[in-house]
Amino acid sequence: MFIAMNRFKVVKDATEDFEAVWLGRDSHLGEMEGFVEFHLLRGPEQEDHVLYASHTVWRSRADFEAWTRSEQFRKAHSRAPSTKPLYLGHPQFEGFEMVQTVGGADGAKQHADAV
Repeated sequence: MFIAMNRFKVVKDATEDFEAVWLGRDSHLGEMEGFVEFHLLRGPEQEDHVLYASHTVWRSRADFEAWTRSEQFRKAHSRAPSTKPLYLGHPQFEGFEMVQTVGGADGAKQHADAV
């Protein structure tokens, strides 16, 4: 498994707009081979921003890389730019190879149903 994350430092008064962009978008992720799941995470609030992360789980790094080169990726990222800045700086990408997964009763049932 491979986890791809982008961290965003969202301007405090733009959190509703930021979430609306994500909630209203057509991601096309479900069309991709190897896509497992996506999460938009809201994190701690700082003095000048709120931390968010997009968290996507893929079957493999190769599946994720295929996504970044796909027409679906281009379509998902072609939304019109906002008239005001939603976040500070550029998103920070982090990619992780999964080493271990430990699931609780709910996670184990969920995984068994998906297989």
